[in-house]
Amino acid sequence: MGMPSPLPVRDGVGATRLRVPLSGPWPTVAAYMTERFFHLDPDQLLQRFHRGEVVARDGSPLAGDTPLGVEEFIWYYRDPPIDRHIPFEIEILHQDEHLVVIDKPHFLPTIPGGKFLQNSALIRLRRLLDNDELAPIHRLDRATAGLLMFSARPATRGAYQLLFENREVRKVYEAVSALPHGWDAAAPALDGRPFPIVYRNHIRKDRGELRVQVDDVREPNAETLIEFLQADDRVVHTLLRPHSGKMHQLRVHLAALGAGILNDPFYPELRGELPDDFDHPMQLLARELRFTDPISGADRVFTTTRSLQEAPLSDA
Repeated sequence: MGMPSPLPVRDGVGATRLRVPLSGPWPTVAAYMTERFFHLDPDQLLQRFHRGEVVARDGSPLAGDTPLGVEEFIWYYRDPPIDRHIPFEIEILHQDEHLVVIDKPHFLPTIPGGKFLQNSALIRLRRLLDNDELAPIHRLDRATAGLLMFSARPATRGAYQLLFENREVRKVYEAVSALPHGWDAAAPALDGRPFPIVYRNHIRKDRGELRVQVDDVREPNAETLIEFLQADDRVVHTLLRPHSGKMHQLRVHLAALGAGILNDPFYPELRGELPDDFDHPMQLLARELRFTDPISGADRVFTTTRSLQEAPLSDA
């Protein structure tokens, strides 16, 4: 069980916990923080101590001259970033005392981070439902739209998290890719492999890297079943059933087959940090979630109300 915060959630956002060394060359906790967060104005950081905004485990404020070694863990609120506005709304598809399911739009991150705080699905939902105990059970990339599940109660959160850990949730995605070179409408295939395709490889996430890496030597740890839906003279529309849940798995697998997802800024080539183009979202959608509810025992099926704008019209 995680260490409880002595500070309440504020505007939907919890306080940050920092582990402080018990010994070292810093005379005070404030001196350690000033060096660690060298990119911040040291005077403004010290003002947080003077205002009582940095607290110990019992919630008591720490003075600016608190010696190193007195507290191993401290809590404080992050200064909110200047949020980048995401002009799309979440849609609540299901809500009960244990579970909330939403339809997340493209561009909205699941949780706060970087340049996004209030503009995250978690914080928007906490404020909308006035429930600071909401927490995501799984995550979607910021660029991916579709179904996202949240736990509404800490007491039952673990039961839903186990569903994902034990791969008991059947997930279905849709993707739209540019028509691969050499496409044969009479015999649909990717990279010479006819549908349905089971694609496997080993994916790893290296610290500090934006993209995941593919290791062709190690045993596969990521598997996706790829089915053909439809194609026209521009694009191919596929259905994706991941057996595992590695970061960027679906994006990497389609790119490896020569069918990188339309408007994907990471794969097959990293395009660098560009402004969000709200008119051209990445064409990946979390379409369906199926599982047996661990609390009620009921069969659950949730389906997105969204669609991919580049999908062939003949799919309708």
